[in-house]
Amino acid sequence: MNDRADQTIDALRGGHDYLTAVVHGLATADLTRPSGASEWDVSQVLSHLGSGAEIGLASLEGALNGTGPKGGDFNKSVWARWDAMSPVERAESFVTANEALVRGYEALDPRARAELRVDLGFLPAPVDVATVAGLRLGEFTHHTWDVEVAFDRTAVLAPAAVEPLLDQAGLLIGFLGKVEALGGRRVRLAVHTTAPRRAFGLDLVDAVVLTDEPGEPDAVLSAPSEWWLRLVTGRHAADHTPAEVTLKGDTLTLDDLRRVFPGF
Repeated sequence: MNDRADQTIDALRGGHDYLTAVVHGLATADLTRPSGASEWDVSQVLSHLGSGAEIGLASLEGALNGTGPKGGDFNKSVWARWDAMSPVERAESFVTANEALVRGYEALDPRARAELRVDLGFLPAPVDVATVAGLRLGEFTHHTWDVEVAFDRTAVLAPAAVEPLLDQAGLLIGFLGKVEALGGRRVRLAVHTTAPRRAFGLDLVDAVVLTDEPGEPDAVLSAPSEWWLRLVTGRHAADHTPAEVTLKGDTLTLDDLRRVFPGF
């Protein structure tokens, strides 16, 4: 039994069913509204998720049948086809493509969930199902927020996704964080989150690194866990920051943290 893989795949199913219901409720004009991703409208977010689902399923199938990843030309052909779609076609095709990917994960038996290794083509080595599904969950959950926030400025990340995403937060934080934004300041931050409750550290010194909670932090950030995840991925504008987010300390401001995590 692989609890982390199971939890992540369950969250992918819940996220898919939820976003599918949202998409089915959108009018044609809604698909061209600006999304939470600054350079994309809603249909382009769905295109990104749909094309990513196709590529992800190809990677999963390559691991299962031993052929490995298909390579960059395949990815480019998928992106080009989705880019050429109309907004309505993107929305409809997203539902089909993402359903296929989620079913692919759900079809994995316990042994595959524990032992299968998937070569994504951009990581140093193949990774287990929990990791590859977790990367997809992070992408899917944040882009679902990008769609929702186009219609509701108070939107939050899907609750079922928050805990598994917290568990893998250290995987990409060094890539997402830009410590040079602090202009040479060296800060050790304590982070206290709620829903779920966690306490850990963020080392902003030579690089951005998750650590154990420091005994004598330079500052203390308190926030809902879902906002912490949005902070790290750049979805942290003041008008999308809940009132319960606080930062205590003289060495760092919330705007400093926003600059450290500019998003993608």
